[in-house]
Amino acid sequence: MKIGEHIKARDPKIYEELVKESERQQNSLEMIPSENFASEAVMEASGSILTNKYSEGYPHHRYYGGNQFIDNIESIAIERAKKLFGVPHANVQPYSGSPANLEVYLSLCSPGDVIMGQNLTDGGHLTHGFKTSVTGKIFKSIPYHVKPDGFIDIEEARRLAMEHKPKLIWVGSTSYMREFPFEEFSKIAEECGAYLAADISHISGLVVSGVHKSPSNYADIITTTTHKTLRGPRGAIIMVTEKGLKKDPLLAEKIDKTVFPGMQGGPHDHTTAAIAIALLEASSPEFAEYSRQIVRNAKALASALTSKGIKLVTGGTDNHLLLIDLKSFGKGSGVFAQEALESAGITTNKNTIPEEPSSPFFPTGIRMGTPAITTRGMKEKQMDEIASIIAGALEEIRGYSLPENREERHAYLEKAFGELRENKNLEDLRKRSEALCREFPLYP
Repeated sequence: MKIGEHIKARDPKIYEELVKESERQQNSLEMIPSENFASEAVMEASGSILTNKYSEGYPHHRYYGGNQFIDNIESIAIERAKKLFGVPHANVQPYSGSPANLEVYLSLCSPGDVIMGQNLTDGGHLTHGFKTSVTGKIFKSIPYHVKPDGFIDIEEARRLAMEHKPKLIWVGSTSYMREFPFEEFSKIAEECGAYLAADISHISGLVVSGVHKSPSNYADIITTTTHKTLRGPRGAIIMVTEKGLKKDPLLAEKIDKTVFPGMQGGPHDHTTAAIAIALLEASSPEFAEYSRQIVRNAKALASALTSKGIKLVTGGTDNHLLLIDLKSFGKGSGVFAQEALESAGITTNKNTIPEEPSSPFFPTGIRMGTPAITTRGMKEKQMDEIASIIAGALEEIRGYSLPENREERHAYLEKAFGELRENKNLEDLRKRSEALCREFPLYP
């Protein structure tokens, strides 16, 4: 991809790093499930002259002049979001997913209120009430969990909800391979009187394509980032459903007032335009087929990995991501696997698994997904080759295990990472990854 000549002339140091990052993206298999490649149209909008404008407020109700064209852009984005997700209200101004979720809390809850969400180490998100997040400090968080097989423990969630009577329940996660049980959580929320918020940041592209069940008939509020399976810029949307408005006719107004002026100032107009473009792209038949291929690829990859003796949490996937269970490889094996896979030309991320025996920083799993490699045009045939590369890379981490003594860990990890980066077998695997990248170029 061509990097701007203006950057090269003005700031050679930043230009050099941009070129290196471009080469990294071009020449490695991006398999972090929360990452994707935006279209050139989306990126053009993100870097456009709209970054120059200040637009505090909402369309036709701004605090600054000169917003007549910005009003049109934001209105287009709002209408496209409403139509695509089947909701009566959408706010496209949240800067990112975490602020969007916090804005939901502050619209509905007071400090100390009980909230529920999927436990972080069970695949949940920090902002769904984890103890190190502000959401777990301001509110009383009662997490629900997955069962040993990796599936959400609905009965536990129902029991906890009836016992603690939360004000807000979250459904959605960062590492859950199966279809979310929106209907079951809707019933639980109704039984205990809670609001139900569906965070579909990971699956929103699949939802709008009909590949995953939509929460619009079950949740009161829907939040999503726009840069994952939706393949847009790094932004977020908060939506209110018909069900939410029946529960609270002022819900949309509360959300809007919390976003601005409650938590944010002027929206990022360049991002709003890029979101609008991404939503238009996501409404096309081609995007729907792309989403179907994401899932076909994920299932094919799961099958190929399983056939090679690699254990997957829940045994497979319904969506775009897989979670590899590495308990048999040693303590903290996710750390070594991430490094080995990167040396083999595959970018993934270490991740906790159900009943994590180590810790979130030194976890025992690897999370990977198919959105970005599907954007490149790869299909089921390529998943066999990728599974072979992954299996080969994982063999190279056998024998590595995180020391129990914390004082020994830094030196051990430095030595281990150095060995993996110079590993000849991983270097050979990297050549195979690069061959796939050349066959399916990014931004050709």
